[in-house]
Amino acid sequence: MVAHAPMTVLYLFAHFDDEYAALPLLLARARAGVEQRLVYVADYASPALAERRFSETRRLLERIGLPADAARHAGRGAGVLDGALHRALPAAEAVLRESAEGLDEIERLVVPAWEGGHPDHDSLAFLAVRLSAAAGGVPIDQVSLYHGRGLPGRLFRGASPLPENGPVERARLSAADWALYADAVRCFPSQWRTWAGLWPAMFATFATSGYGYQRLAPERVRERPHAGPLLYERMYKVPYEEVRAALDALG
Repeated sequence: MVAHAPMTVLYLFAHFDDEYAALPLLLARARAGVEQRLVYVADYASPALAERRFSETRRLLERIGLPADAARHAGRGAGVLDGALHRALPAAEAVLRESAEGLDEIERLVVPAWEGGHPDHDSLAFLAVRLSAAAGGVPIDQVSLYHGRGLPGRLFRGASPLPENGPVERARLSAADWALYADAVRCFPSQWRTWAGLWPAMFATFATSGYGYQRLAPERVRERPHAGPLLYERMYKVPYEEVRAALDALG
């Protein structure tokens, strides 16, 4: 009998703590014994900050039973800086392709949603589509972090799948899982200011709709995430046209 290599779910994230948005998926697969690997692409202003944030991510993964080496800071030293991934797309893509080599057969990819919340997240979703195509069409799941569809100024929705991204699949969580999810945000003390606003918004969504994720269709990343101003245009002053031009220049 020929032994088949175990299938691997490969998570592609820009920043340490992005994995919090995928925690229900990570938790369910960890309990099922599925091989899971997490790759982080963005680098930080200093090695000390990068290491501090990486240690916070490892702490979270240990809480759900994943080994420390399941996560890899593949973008360390690659020149792909936090907040400017779209300005270093060739380097970011090289990091992703190298990270996918040598893994057991990849069953699916998981990425931050194409939703206009952060230019790094959208850039990574675009690169995931290209990586999927190079691997023969591996399916991609996208998880929502935040976006400002239909809202003014700095207002946003947390973990709220965009209607434009298609049907939503729901993940069931027990009361104990919800408690773990709610408490796990404490693994990120260096990001407490971010989570002080995002965590309540996320759990407001969960309270009304539960946890949902969506399939990322390849053609979706050729479209504007949603009509009207995007959150990253309003908050970070990065025009969609700048991001779009960088993505299109890659091919």
